[in-house]
Amino acid sequence: MDYIIDGIKKAIELLVSFDIQVYEIIMLSVFVSTTATIIAAAITVPIGVTAGIANFRMKGIFSRTLYALMSVPSVIVGLVVAIALSRKGPLGQFQLLYTPVAMIIAQSILVSPLCMGLTYSLSKNRGNEIARVGKTLGANRLQTVALVIRELKMDIFINVVTTFSRAISEVGAVMIVGGNIKGHTRVITTSIAMLNSMGDYPMAIALGIVLLIISFVINAITYAYQGE
Repeated sequence: MDYIIDGIKKAIELLVSFDIQVYEIIMLSVFVSTTATIIAAAITVPIGVTAGIANFRMKGIFSRTLYALMSVPSVIVGLVVAIALSRKGPLGQFQLLYTPVAMIIAQSILVSPLCMGLTYSLSKNRGNEIARVGKTLGANRLQTVALVIRELKMDIFINVVTTFSRAISEVGAVMIVGGNIKGHTRVITTSIAMLNSMGDYPMAIALGIVLLIISFVINAITYAYQGE
């Protein structure tokens, strides 16, 4: 029990002293996850809203497929991206494997179904009435989608925050495509897994505390906007 208490004390010392290694890992984690979330949201939110308020054939199959993709294991996404970016892969010429860019690509692909699924469900349940009002006022399809996004912006924002929380807590995909290289592609989750196996509990606890703080902040933001 003493080594756990000692580990927590040393973890707090590392955070308070602004240890460079710890904060490099934190900053890279936030950068990769934020960028991946922005890319995923920019692409999938308009598509999710459009699909949610539209009536088209095979919409049921579309829904089932989308919800199934939301649960794809992260290691599968990481494997597919790693193969595509490998030296013999179709994108190997760009030499992106084991770089932060590869991690952003993997996380963007991983969280896109989640962001689209949440937006699609929201638009299907609450967007049709808004869309009907827009069409009554003479709005075209693009204007209608923009109107729905504007009216549901707070709920969509919560979905995007939820997507970010999924991205920053992910470990499998970024471990495969990033390689957990010190000072280059090492993020919070991959570092915790590595440090635990090495027995370096103070650093692992420090990063775990940061991850918990980020999680609490995300939940606080979500509940605040839900309260409004």
